[in-house]
Amino acid sequence: MTLEVYKLTAKFPKDEIYGLTSQIRRASASVGLNISDGCGRATDPDFRKFLVYSMGSASEVEYCLILASDLKYISEMEFNNLLSQVTEVKKMLATFIKKL
Repeated sequence: MTLEVYKLTAKFPKDEIYGLTSQIRRASASVGLNISDGCGRATDPDFRKFLVYSMGSASEVEYCLILASDLKYISEMEFNNLLSQVTEVKKMLATFIKKL
């Protein structure tokens, strides 16, 4: 998902480099970073907390995609493709959170 976000945002207007481009890239990278950080924690409750943070970041990516679509920075096909990836990540996180 994060790799796709980086590819897609490379086409965003240059005046968004410090705005939407930066925000969606940071949020998408944060999903994996929080999972990694949580893996290094000593207890399952600590790990779960970081998975919840990842879920929040995935939701942020979701909103940024909606905004990018509304601003016509991405096509409907690009939006639907990446949104389905975000949805899948959120489902996996939700399942993992429930199991901890």
